[in-house]
Amino acid sequence: MTGSCSISDHWGTGDVFGRILEAMTAAGISPQTVTVEQLAPVDHFHARGFPATKDLADMLPVKAGNRLVDIGCGIGGPARYLAQRFNCYVNGIDITEPFVDAANKLNELAGLDDRVTIELGDGQGLPYEDAVFDGGYTQHVTMNVADRQAFFGEAFRVLKPGGFFALTEHGSGEKGDPHYPVPWSQDGRGAHLVSPSNTVAFLTGAGFVDIAVTYTGETYLAGYRRAIELAEKDELPVFGVHILLGKDAPQKTKNAALNIEQGRTQPIQVVCRKPTVKMP
Repeated sequence: MTGSCSISDHWGTGDVFGRILEAMTAAGISPQTVTVEQLAPVDHFHARGFPATKDLADMLPVKAGNRLVDIGCGIGGPARYLAQRFNCYVNGIDITEPFVDAANKLNELAGLDDRVTIELGDGQGLPYEDAVFDGGYTQHVTMNVADRQAFFGEAFRVLKPGGFFALTEHGSGEKGDPHYPVPWSQDGRGAHLVSPSNTVAFLTGAGFVDIAVTYTGETYLAGYRRAIELAEKDELPVFGVHILLGKDAPQKTKNAALNIEQGRTQPIQVVCRKPTVKMP
């Protein structure tokens, strides 16, 4: 994968909403009355799913009425969760058109289309004015971002002075290249992992300050191991993110765990902010 189109195709093609709706019905969930809580098992399409979103949200200084940007929002689960939890507004953007379509339809089903808006676009060139958001975040997106400088620069640009920015990602480890396939790449193409220290350097270069890094490898490893255990027992729920990962979801999960165990990747969570006043 060398461009945004091929990365988009890796993540989602075809009728994503239809697959979600079919699994929802099979799980006995009514689309007419579905809630954010019921959507959670499939809604948070990133490593560790909903628990990772909740852990990140617990660290964010979001206030009622704030406007947030979700860069690489997937099918919109985190945006819906934050909008409901904090009574705020979220603009999400993603390069995968079937995800954008599914996200907006799910917004309507969950009754949150007045607070969550999802559109097609690239995080390396955000379609927003300067200094319009109180905060922003991106979850397990940057592994596919070739130009971190542009990506973080755009996040910095659209935030108000003092606004927060948060991210989760798998950073590169010190023990060799990752085993593939993994959720973000089938064979290494389109993967652009950097070390945690380089992520901090890119954020600093974009202008962010108060950069706090938390290493989350053990937590992620436990989550992957649990998913592997359920898959091996054929006990995966009908409604879960594996319906979006494809038929090789078990192998992707096993490799993601093995990469952490062998020091080939280092999952991290980062929270930082844009300075309140312009730095000299």
